Formats: sequence, structure tokens, C-alpha cells
Amino acid sequence: MDRDDRYTAAMIRMRSRIGWLIVAFLLFCGTMPAVRAQDAGKPLVIGMELNYPPFEMTDASGGPTGVGVDMARALAAYLHRPLDIQNMPFEGLIPALKTGRIDLIISSMTATDERRKSIDFSDPYLSTGLSILVKKNGAIESIADVDKPGMIVTVKTGTTTADYARDHFTNATVLPLQQDTACALEVVQGKADAFLYDQMSIYQFAKKNPETTRGLLAPFQKESWAIGIRKGNVELEKQVNAFLADFKARKGFDALGDKYLKEDKEAFKQMGFPFYF
Repeated sequence: MDRDDRYTAAMIRMRSRIGWLIVAFLLFCGTMPAVRAQDAGKPLVIGMELNYPPFEMTDASGGPTGVGVDMARALAAYLHRPLDIQNMPFEGLIPALKTGRIDLIISSMTATDERRKSIDFSDPYLSTGLSILVKKNGAIESIADVDKPGMIVTVKTGTTTADYARDHFTNATVLPLQQDTACALEVVQGKADAFLYDQMSIYQFAKKNPETTRGLLAPFQKESWAIGIRKGNVELEKQVNAFLADFKARKGFDALGDKYLKEDKEAFKQMGFPFYF
């Protein structure tokens, strides 16, 4: 083979390699989320209320931590964007999203038809239900026993339990409070007969106060949590849903359950309740 033939053969091999590199690059890009040019490098601003352990809370140094925080970090990494977590009261999250102060809500928020009138939601990432914390020696055994004259029921403002009480109770006295700990304390101290909240929190409050309370954990209403997205932001919604599918496939939710909820996960298994993710 003369020099010209060797040169031609080398060029053919080089073009072939370049062709395969282009194909590999395109396949790799196909697995990456489509980030709009104007969003590249722009912080992803996520709103949450850091007062809901173990999902959204602060650590000993005051920094954000918890299931929702780890999800937010994983989502920002997936989108190759810096993360900016904004801590705010739960009832202020939807207004902040609608006005553009934040890009997303990750705050253990239930996707409801009422909220869908104001914002959009991602695919659900967690299934739970509403349960009841009651006085240990009280007469309440189910949700049917709550709406009776003389009963005092606490609910956290801005939550689906507040909506449930508004829509279903006509006889009981409903006491809305801003903090779930204050709601539970009313029952612990015997000032209220019941506190309506999510299943995991009721389990935690009852476990911490076994002398004065008990938890009716069988859900009287099933719910799903999702990520809140501003209406019309279709591209970001696609990216978020792609992340959730990828995170689930990589067992990310299983890892979060083991990291933050291992003991509770085992307890729910023993009680025969399905566990969340």
C-alpha cells in the first residue's frame, strides 16, 4: 500500500470514529433534560416551609434538610442549575409561585382540584392520607365521631385538613392554628378533642405523647403530594416529570425513605399500612 492509499484509509477510519462520536454525543444528550438557553445557569428557586420534619426542616446549624430538601437538590443537579431554597409560611407558597417569586413548590403539598385552579402540579411523588390525633381516653374512634356538638377540632391553616373541616363539619368547633405543633398541643393538653393532619405526622405526635393521645392512623381521606408549578410553564413541568421518573428508577425515593424514615417505614409495615413513596 503506497502513501496515498494509507492516507485515504486513515481518513476513512477517522471519519468513522468521528461519526460514532457524534452518534454517542447525540444519544447522551437525549438522556439529558432540555434546559432552555435563558435558564442555563439561572438559579432554580424552590419554595418550602422548613417546619415539617422529616420532610422539610432545618438542621442543627439552621441549614435546610429533609426529604423535600434532598429532592430539591437532586432536581437542581438534574437540570444543571444552582439551587435557591426560599423558606416561607405554607399559606404563602402558592401566592409566591403565582407572582414569580419562586419557580417551584416542594413542600409536602397535596395536589387538589382547588389548588389546580391557581397552579399546576407535577406527577405525584408520594401517596398518603389524612388521619386523626385524639385524646387517649376520648370517645372518638373514627371521622364519623368528630363532627358532633361540643367537640373541638384543631387544623393547620392552609392545609387540606382545614379544607375538609370547612366542607364537612357543621356541629364541631373548628380551631385553625398556624403551626401543626400548636394544633397537637391542644390535644395533648386536653383542650381539644381531635387534630386532623397527615398520617405520618399523626403517627409521630402520638408516638411522642402516648400518655395523653392516640393516633387513628387509618386514613379517612387519601391524598397525593406533588411539586407545584406556575401555570403555563409547560417546559419546566416536562423537566420536573422527567426528573421524578428518573429519580424513582434510580431508587432515589427508597434511599430517602431509608435515610429519614427507616424506623417509621418498619412501623407502618408492621401495622399493615402502605408506605408513601
